[in-house]
Amino acid sequence: MKAMHLTSPHVIESSPLLLTDTVIPTPDEDEILLNISACGICHTDLHVIEGELSPKKLPLIPGHQVVGTVEKVGSRVKNFSIGNRAGVAWLHWTCGDCGYCKRGKENLCPHAKFTGYDVDGGYAEYMVVPADFAYSIPKQLTDEEAAPLLCAGIIGYRALRLSEIKPGQRLGLFGFGASAHIAIQVAKYWNCEVFVFSRSVHHQKLAEQLGATWTGTAEEIPSHRLQSAIIFAPAGELVPKALRTLDKGGILALAGIHMTPIPSLDYSLLYHERTIRSVANSTRQDGVEFLKLAAEIPIRTEVEVFPLREANRSLQLLKAGKIRGAGVLQV
Repeated sequence: MKAMHLTSPHVIESSPLLLTDTVIPTPDEDEILLNISACGICHTDLHVIEGELSPKKLPLIPGHQVVGTVEKVGSRVKNFSIGNRAGVAWLHWTCGDCGYCKRGKENLCPHAKFTGYDVDGGYAEYMVVPADFAYSIPKQLTDEEAAPLLCAGIIGYRALRLSEIKPGQRLGLFGFGASAHIAIQVAKYWNCEVFVFSRSVHHQKLAEQLGATWTGTAEEIPSHRLQSAIIFAPAGELVPKALRTLDKGGILALAGIHMTPIPSLDYSLLYHERTIRSVANSTRQDGVEFLKLAAEIPIRTEVEVFPLREANRSLQLLKAGKIRGAGVLQV
């Protein structure tokens, strides 16, 4: 099979992913083999490829927003059959036995394995995944539309929940890439007013098309205080800027897996019971709930499609903020 391999972390501008031929993996008894049709690209892929997150294995096939067709099933698999569509997200496996897993917080499992990080992911023609960690894809969504939902969408949904935004309240989104352009659709479905902060005029225009009440840069302060905010951009300097937009008791959720250093804060930005909280991975329940909601709304993902061999170029555009909506590799 064809796959894009990372042999050593390097900046994406050096095109470190190499198109190679490799053996099609064989599923274990509790796994399924997917014939991949689409895989979303993500900032987390960039963090791994560039070494900000040290890869757990090398060589590595990145990618964790995967949609494909089941080609083989292990002997113990009951929830998928050959020919079914299935999706794979960031969470590849958890132990099920630790205190976090038993409390419904499997996203914090210390033994967890992650797709395209601990194990090979979806920048390839085939991959294997434990059947219990794969998702059925709603029939309303094409493969290319569904792929970004499996990370950008699920993480955006979890960030919305952890921000504790309520219907009718005001929500701020800092950064307007793949995740935010999905999250705004959920927030609007919940009848929230959405304020979008982005340095990109193109992203501001997309936000307005998707129903944003206000758009501007992070240096601006809107005329109304916000009850909740989410930072999607991996930029620590946005934290004090986001805090100053929050009302008393407001909650700021940090949705990235990696962020540049957060500058020192004046205590007045936190006073009046404002809260900062991180969003760490996601649970399978998040994925199930979100995919059901995505079909119900229905969410429409804005995608730019690239062939598998152009993975380096697509990630270069992602890093430069030049992708409108979400980037997807067509396999």
